[in-house]
Amino acid sequence: MPSHLSLAPARTAHVRVSDVHLSFGGRPVLAGVDLVAAAGDRVAVVGENGRGKTTLLRVLAGDLPADRGEVRRAGSLGVADQQIPLGAAETVGALIDLELSAVRGALARLEHATDALADGHPSAEDAYADALAEVEALDAWDADRRVEVSLAALNAISDRTRPLGTLSVGQRHRVRLACLLGAGHAVLLLDEPTNHLDAAGLDHLTERLRAYPGAVVLVSHDRALLTDVATTVVDLDPSSDGRPRVYGGGYSAYVEARQAERARWEALHTEQLAERQRLADDLSAAQNRLRDNWRPAKGHGRHTRATRAPGLVRAVHRRQEELASHVVAIPSPPVRFAMPELPAHPGATLLSADGVSVPGRLTRPVDLALDSGDRLVITGPNGAGKSTLLAVLAGALEPGTGTVTRARPVRIGLLGQESALPDHRTAAELSDSVAALGLLAKYDLHRPVGELSIGARRRLDLALVLAASPHVLLLDEPTNHLSATLVDELTEALASTPAAVVIATHDRQLLRDTESWSRLAL
Repeated sequence: MPSHLSLAPARTAHVRVSDVHLSFGGRPVLAGVDLVAAAGDRVAVVGENGRGKTTLLRVLAGDLPADRGEVRRAGSLGVADQQIPLGAAETVGALIDLELSAVRGALARLEHATDALADGHPSAEDAYADALAEVEALDAWDADRRVEVSLAALNAISDRTRPLGTLSVGQRHRVRLACLLGAGHAVLLLDEPTNHLDAAGLDHLTERLRAYPGAVVLVSHDRALLTDVATTVVDLDPSSDGRPRVYGGGYSAYVEARQAERARWEALHTEQLAERQRLADDLSAAQNRLRDNWRPAKGHGRHTRATRAPGLVRAVHRRQEELASHVVAIPSPPVRFAMPELPAHPGATLLSADGVSVPGRLTRPVDLALDSGDRLVITGPNGAGKSTLLAVLAGALEPGTGTVTRARPVRIGLLGQESALPDHRTAAELSDSVAALGLLAKYDLHRPVGELSIGARRRLDLALVLAASPHVLLLDEPTNHLSATLVDELTEALASTPAAVVIATHDRQLLRDTESWSRLAL
């Protein structure tokens, strides 16, 4: 049965999704999704890349029909997806007007109803009351002011005559986000809203979402945003019964509950495997008894063998039936990340930089020294030279001034932001140690790199760096394209590895989690 999308006449912000299923090319993407968001709710949709988070937002927006299930939505809708709805020749003002079309329409209907009321038209009072309720629900009179405030706070272009083609991708998205934050929609759907925002913009987005009177459904890899704003979490990652999970109590409560459920899942699966092994051992023992008793030692008679045989055969058949009827109903849980034991090299400075700079890329000379077990976070705005410094430390880029000293036989591993793996090779071909780290699904181990998702490529890049067993680990924006669960596991592992670790990041939650690490601000 196809899904049903209902635009209810009620003014209360509300979204309800019931048992929604959707497949692409025969592959299930959404399987039994349930979601409820009323006014004041902020629902975070989480999961690995490819789990259907953006697809779910498209279903909620009415852009994509589900194969079955029900979607109900009440009130006006604002959507911030990854595509800007206007072309390069259109202006900032046109984008603002488009995103505020619900506001403009409500005010126009109120003006028309006011004129009808003044002229004494029949039913004018009811029409006026409805129009006034719509304007008040959107707080339409104040919408343009709210947009102007958000444009300034997000550092977005406010010149309404500017063609969109003269703006960067990030500037266009900030203009659209400012409009949506100010439009007063009953329902707000946001897909990765923190992309292209600086620290001040992130603070403004967090503040506005926490105070948002309508229902918000958002997809984001920004764990700090999820921690600060989410009231409910819908997890699309695999579960023990194959259905998505809904967690109340905010993001921190979700993380705790998810860990507990994962532990129960693993324990139940282990118990079922152990029971199956017990049944298999019982069958093997029964078969051995049948064989040994059918061929007794010398001196035993044929009559004894004939007497025992039927009972032994029945015992074997019974064990076979028990084993055949036993089903491991709990599926295998996803593999966990297993951090390898990286080496230490005590008694020596592993890596040092003295007065290092790169013209036009790393303008302020940098000095640092790293020993085994050291922890360092490099911070700074875009363009400050964080990636450049890591490349210089790794030996991938020569400094313009200064020197870098690397102890022998110290190995240095660099996880860059861009992947340079050959598209035709598979993970299994690139390293036989990757599988043991639990970073890639089994079916991804033998697929060409060019067929992997962005997230799977990022996992492979990380796996190859770790598999090389470096003494110094240099990580450039390591949370990019990784799930929140994996980032949490990686962060915990990095805190205890004997290797020296250097991280360059903008990730606010990672900065919080590494608060005790040394800092180098560029």
